[in-house]
Amino acid sequence: MSSIHSLVYQPAPSEHTPPYHYNRVPVDCVNLIAGHGIEGDQKAGHNPNRHLNILSLDDVHSLAQEGWQAEPGQLGEQVVVSGLDVASLEPGTRLQFGDSAVIEVVKLRTGCDWLQLIQGKNPEDAARRLGVMARVVASGAVCTGAPVVVLQTAAQAG
Repeated sequence: MSSIHSLVYQPAPSEHTPPYHYNRVPVDCVNLIAGHGIEGDQKAGHNPNRHLNILSLDDVHSLAQEGWQAEPGQLGEQVVVSGLDVASLEPGTRLQFGDSAVIEVVKLRTGCDWLQLIQGKNPEDAARRLGVMARVVASGAVCTGAPVVVLQTAAQAG
């Protein structure tokens, strides 16, 4: 069974001064808002195709073994899921988090210059292991340990 392993949010913008890091705070629960993202997150609501960064726990462990900083939020993610290879999900795939929140995969996450600056590593070295970008299509509260269910694959969405 797939579940939410960790959740983080950004309460204030990341400071672009050394030592570089994502300003992410681990939390037990978040409120996902359709068309917006995580309630209270400074990154939410700015880009309709980038509400959430979602990674697989296996990829987090793999990157940590290669020397990447991989504590919650250090890879720029907001959600880590166990028991599901999120990078294999095609755009258009919908997942239910917890009882009611639904997200839709938009695209594979590739990383950016900011990730490279923070990690001191080339994002290309983590290809297909940085998860996916997703949008929130149905609101709901989500907590760590909540089930993650694939509702609709991209092929079914058609």
